[in-house]
Amino acid sequence: MSDPTRPDDPTTDTTSPSDSQPLTPDRVKLALRKVKDPELNLNIVDLGLVYDITVDGGDVQVDMTLTSPGCPAGPQIMGDIERAIKALDGVTNVKLNLVWEPFWSPDKIEPRVRAYMGL
Repeated sequence: MSDPTRPDDPTTDTTSPSDSQPLTPDRVKLALRKVKDPELNLNIVDLGLVYDITVDGGDVQVDMTLTSPGCPAGPQIMGDIERAIKALDGVTNVKLNLVWEPFWSPDKIEPRVRAYMGL
């Protein structure tokens, strides 16, 4: 009988699902779902803060916004985004473009999350 706690056990899968998948905008988006706005405790994808994700080889570019230009959590959110993307296998460079066009509004929140929030 094999022991799954032994790392040399061939029945133990030590790779994460992302290790064998190509780097795509969908993989980046999935990683960004783990990044939360600390004030609202909702992920930035569902909040509608991520406008575009481009992947070119190992280079990832994200066009994003914040809920307001003076968002006090902005630096924390952007740092969390960079760490989440860099943790993906195959990423060599991350570029975050903070944009204000179009300006964020609550209507950018995913409809199911808006309903949950009563908006």
